[in-house]
Amino acid sequence: MLAPLIQFVASANDFFVLTGRAIRNIFRTPHYGDDVFTQMDVIGVGSLAIVSITGFFGGAVMALQMSKALATYGQVSKTGTIVSLTLVREFGPVLTGLMVAGRNASGIASELGSMKVTEQIDAMRALGTDPVQKLVTPRLIATCVMLPLLTIISDFIGMFGGFLIAMVFLGLSAKLYWTSVWQALIWPTDPIQGLLKPLVFAVVISMVGCYFGLRTTGGTQGVGRSTTQAVVAATVLIFILDLMLTKIFVSQTGA
Repeated sequence: MLAPLIQFVASANDFFVLTGRAIRNIFRTPHYGDDVFTQMDVIGVGSLAIVSITGFFGGAVMALQMSKALATYGQVSKTGTIVSLTLVREFGPVLTGLMVAGRNASGIASELGSMKVTEQIDAMRALGTDPVQKLVTPRLIATCVMLPLLTIISDFIGMFGGFLIAMVFLGLSAKLYWTSVWQALIWPTDPIQGLLKPLVFAVVISMVGCYFGLRTTGGTQGVGRSTTQAVVAATVLIFILDLMLTKIFVSQTGA
C-alpha cells in the first residue's frame, strides 16, 4: 500500500538531486558554451512562432470577453487595463510556459531518452564526461534565459492583439488604449512578477524534461512514455507553481 508513496518520494528526491547538480554545474568548469547557444536557438527561436501566435489570439480573445463584461458597467474604456494586468501577471507567463513545455519538455525528454536507450550516455561517462554538465546544464541555462524573453514578446503581442480588437470592434482610440495599458501596471511589482514566474517555470520545464529523459528505459516505447510523462508533469507543475507564486505576490502587495 505504501509502495506508490515510496516510489513518489524516491522520484522527487532524484529530481531535486539532479536539479541541484545542474545548478551547481553552472558555476563549475567546463562550460559548454556552444551547447548553450545551440539550445537557446532550439528552445527560444524555435518557440517564437507558436508563442507569438498564442499570445496574439490570447490577447484578442481576452479583449473581446472583457469588453462584454465591462460594457455592463459602462467601462469599455478599461479594456486595456484588464488586458494589461491579466497578460503581465498571469496569462502571459502561464500560456508561454505551457507552449514551451509542450514543445521543449517533450523534445528534451525524447532527445535524452533516445541517447539513454542507445547507450550514448553510458559511452559519455566512459570517456570521462559528466552527462549532467554536458547535457542538462546547457538546457537549464538556455531555458532560463529564453523563457522570460519569450514571455515579454508574448505579452507585447497579446497587448497588440487586444489593441486591434479595441480599435476595430470597440471604437477605442490608440492613445486611450495604450495609456490605460501603461498606467494599469504597478511598477516594479508587476514586471518582476511577470518575469519571475517564467524563470521558475523555465527551471521546471528543463529539469522535468531532462529528468524523464535520463531515466528512460524500455527502448523506443520507453522514449514515448518518457515524453508523455515529461509534458504532463511540466504542465501540472506550472499550474501548481503559478498558484503558489501568485499567492506570495498577492500577500506581499495586497493587490
